[in-house]
Amino acid sequence: MIKINVIVKDKIWLKFIKNPESYLKRKIKEIQNDKFFNKNKYSFSLQLSGSKEIKYLNKKFRKKNKTTDILSFPNQTKKKFQLLKKLNKEIYLGDIIINYKKMNKVSKNLFKKHFNILWVHGLVHLFGYDHKKNISYKRMNAIESKFLKKLM
Repeated sequence: MIKINVIVKDKIWLKFIKNPESYLKRKIKEIQNDKFFNKNKYSFSLQLSGSKEIKYLNKKFRKKNKTTDILSFPNQTKKKFQLLKKLNKEIYLGDIIINYKKMNKVSKNLFKKHFNILWVHGLVHLFGYDHKKNISYKRMNAIESKFLKKLM
């Protein structure tokens, strides 16, 4: 089971997704039975933001003074995550922040598709995957593709 807490920091999001929390809960139901999740209980937060806030967070935590489309902040190391999974505890995965201004560059009819791509990408990061090396990129991309097929 996966629980999500959605925080709408920029009301412009509501123009494209009327009720982001119920939209995301429906989407999560479509993927949560995948064996990837091992029947564990997970939760995470997703903040729907704008450029100013994401630029601030990017500078503060990644030392990059520029805006970006998405940031992911895992709540624990890979080692601690693996331990919690074995203990069958509920795991708070971390936080994802998505920037509307970057999303706005996509046409209106592709908005939700691009949004799904971004939040799934962020979620996979929260599980400890990255794309720094070619092998990690392939692994992460395979997981994302599997989930996106179920969502589209």
